[in-house]
Amino acid sequence: MANGGETESVDGSSDGDRTTILVVDDEEVVRESFALYLEPLGYAVRTVGSGEAALAAVDDDVDVVLLDRRMPDRSGDEVLEEIRGRNVDCQIALVTAVDPDFDIVTIDCDDYLVKPVDRDDLVETVERLELLDEYDEARRELSTLRVKRNVLEVEKHPSALEDSVEFRRLQNRIDELEAELDELESEFDEQLGYEDPS
Repeated sequence: MANGGETESVDGSSDGDRTTILVVDDEEVVRESFALYLEPLGYAVRTVGSGEAALAAVDDDVDVVLLDRRMPDRSGDEVLEEIRGRNVDCQIALVTAVDPDFDIVTIDCDDYLVKPVDRDDLVETVERLELLDEYDEARRELSTLRVKRNVLEVEKHPSALEDSVEFRRLQNRIDELEAELDELESEFDEQLGYEDPS
């Protein structure tokens, strides 16, 4: 493995549908541990040892970033802000020895883990971030399809809508996405230990 800011381990094969995780930490033992935890589960893991290397390694193939908050060259907060500014579609968890304070309210991260992090906590976090990514994609698609449905309902006669195969497909997809989002919300609640009050 390379040292410093170079990418340490990048799966050169086609990742296909595998979730790609970028581990950013200046401690080699942390990078290696996280890779050992995640690679056997089928994740494609990239590791880098600095903020600058993280910014060079982040691309559209990265699904989840596990980002150290304290690094010598650039802080995790700065790296996070720049990734968000690029509009890279990924989930980001800060993984750090810095105890959370009220400043995390204004930090645009999707999760926050305090070191030391064991295997179970790390895997649970990655799974939750995968769910969040799936939820965001479904919600965006649903929003777009609802707008199209609303436009057609305003502009077309009800009988034309009833006769339209395209409109029925549109409505069926909306129904599917609504059910998918309900299911994902239930999974979130289950992971976070929430109980249905009803």
